[in-house]
Amino acid sequence: MGGFIFAFEMIGTVAFAVSGSMTAVRKNMDLFGVMILGVITACGGGLTRDILLGITPPALFGTPKYVTVAAATAILVFIPGVRRWLMKSHRGFERILLLMDSIGLGVFTMVGMQAAYGCGVECSTFLAVSVGVITGVGGGVMRDVMAGDRPYIFVKHIYACAAILGAMLFAVLRGRCGDTAAILAGAALVILIRLLSAHFRWSLPRAHEIEENR
Repeated sequence: MGGFIFAFEMIGTVAFAVSGSMTAVRKNMDLFGVMILGVITACGGGLTRDILLGITPPALFGTPKYVTVAAATAILVFIPGVRRWLMKSHRGFERILLLMDSIGLGVFTMVGMQAAYGCGVECSTFLAVSVGVITGVGGGVMRDVMAGDRPYIFVKHIYACAAILGAMLFAVLRGRCGDTAAILAGAALVILIRLLSAHFRWSLPRAHEIEENR
């Protein structure tokens, strides 16, 4: 199980690092800014998770592998040829950003729940779902704040709700199908909801829309 979780974390790390570094490229940041935003997006949720669960030092500082992978991914995105390819089409850029962000959200929501269940204390479903969602959305929130944008979680289609639903599916399937199947199913549901919500423009009601309809 440990090898599977590690591989899963690496997939999420690369996906979120691409998401963060692409946001930095769009904001015309320099190489250092691209690396910082890539690392923060990839590792920020895990850092928050470890602090909540009392894991010290957090994995971000206990081992350099996550930061190294995220930083290397950000440097790759910054390479002029790659950067030009990403920026040549606005629609293509947005689609890649959406896909990477969705993969990162799905992966880290499940990783956060697995960490909560395995932290050595009695873990309720509410705690596990909360930690999973915070892990999933934490890096994206930090990315958006540092980039000067309103966080996706508050304004962009269905975001945290997708993480909540995927986390709840994980909790239901964990005792019936085993951790591996539950993780894969939960992550797949999060990614599917995110992609469908973007395609069909599903969003929760906003304050001004409610006022206009009254």
